Amino acid sequence: MQPLCDPAQDRVVKQVPLPPHRPLDNDLMFPAKNQGKPDWKLIKEHLEREGRIAKKEVIKLVSMANKIFKNEGGLIHLSDPLTVVGDIHGQFYDFLKILDVGGNPESQKYVFLGDYVDRGPFSIEVLILLYSLKINYPRTIYMLRGNHECRQLTSFFNFMDECKYKYDQELYDVFMDSFDNLPLACIINNQFIALHGGISPELRNVTDVNLVERFREPPKNGLFCDILWADPVDNDDGICEGQFRINEVRGCSYFYGMEAVSRFLERNKLISVIRAHEAQLEGYKMHRWDGGQDFPMVITIFSAPNYCDVYNNKGAVIKFKNNDLNIQQYNYSQHPYLLPNFMDIFTWSIPFVAEKVTEVLFHIIQPRDGEAMDEIVDEDDIAKFKELVGDQQHKNKDVFLKSKIKFVFRMMQIQKGLRQQSESLVQTKGACPDNRIPKTLLDSIKDSNGAFQTAKMADSINEKRPGLSQ
Repeated sequence: MQPLCDPAQDRVVKQVPLPPHRPLDNDLMFPAKNQGKPDWKLIKEHLEREGRIAKKEVIKLVSMANKIFKNEGGLIHLSDPLTVVGDIHGQFYDFLKILDVGGNPESQKYVFLGDYVDRGPFSIEVLILLYSLKINYPRTIYMLRGNHECRQLTSFFNFMDECKYKYDQELYDVFMDSFDNLPLACIINNQFIALHGGISPELRNVTDVNLVERFREPPKNGLFCDILWADPVDNDDGICEGQFRINEVRGCSYFYGMEAVSRFLERNKLISVIRAHEAQLEGYKMHRWDGGQDFPMVITIFSAPNYCDVYNNKGAVIKFKNNDLNIQQYNYSQHPYLLPNFMDIFTWSIPFVAEKVTEVLFHIIQPRDGEAMDEIVDEDDIAKFKELVGDQQHKNKDVFLKSKIKFVFRMMQIQKGLRQQSESLVQTKGACPDNRIPKTLLDSIKDSNGAFQTAKMADSINEKRPGLSQ
């Protein structure tokens, strides 16, 4: 874990620790004292300092976690004390905050409701730490599958690109195969069902979850799809045309309302549905469709604060203890800056360098005020040129030089435009790490007081399942 050297002692931001010099060594990552299990605290510290983990060790982590996932049922039964975590979406430094707020993983039970990857730029770091925790505490750390834990969405958003940039296609495929093993839902204290999206017309009894063939890519419809994609209706009375109606926002699955949820809860002797899947301004939402008299039928929890670096929302987790439920909120944490699309500094600098080069060239060849074209060329060279080619071709050279200056001037204008576009992209990158929100809408978000609603509206196109009919 030796950091990079700084022999000149000229770093501008000295309070930021230097990153580790090399990937974490296997002997440190899997010390003998841990009986083959990863040292999650060391891994956490290493990743927090922007350290890397070698591909071989990451594959080893995933393989160890897969053995645990495969032996878990599609439906898990848990009891408090317990912390419920919603979407994380590659926000590793906010994930570290979650572990502080939610309780020490050594003694606190956790269930994560999915969507660990995409949108944010540190999905791999989130998975490495989560898998390390799962291996160390297989009976207290539980991970459910979200709708983003699939090949379709990770190739549409930025997790595949992140894997290729930091590792390669093979590691991406390893993670995809691992996601196929994740459980789908859990029962908490025999009173709550927790899952990523919601209930389904095909979900009559909670035990139906165990009948789902989960070891595969999620289908476009059916119970498996609904568990990951369904949403509660967004109104105050919970009225839904029929118990379920087509979810046009997602492009698949259903909306469910008060009647559908009430019948499901009564049939299964449950109190409420706890789910994630939707960004919330306060980090959570209590769906009190009955007017607020009773316990909310549905609770949405969202744990990625300042989602996509632009939503300006809070994150939240649910903490169960002694049959009491408490919501704990938190704000976002600062994270290291990354250039758009995992761009390296040399690629990023090309438009800036090209603009300066053409600008210098233009100033070299253009005549000064009141200066004839011949005056910018050495007199001896002009005389030799006239002798060789004649006076008429000398005039042609004058035209040629004028054309060259015009061409360089046009090139300078083009390079300036490319540089401005590149600079604008970098400036707005923080508002959309995966570059999925249109730039024109990002500009309106920056100037809006209601950033959350503006961002949610701008980003709504990305809530639809890609590749399906509109």
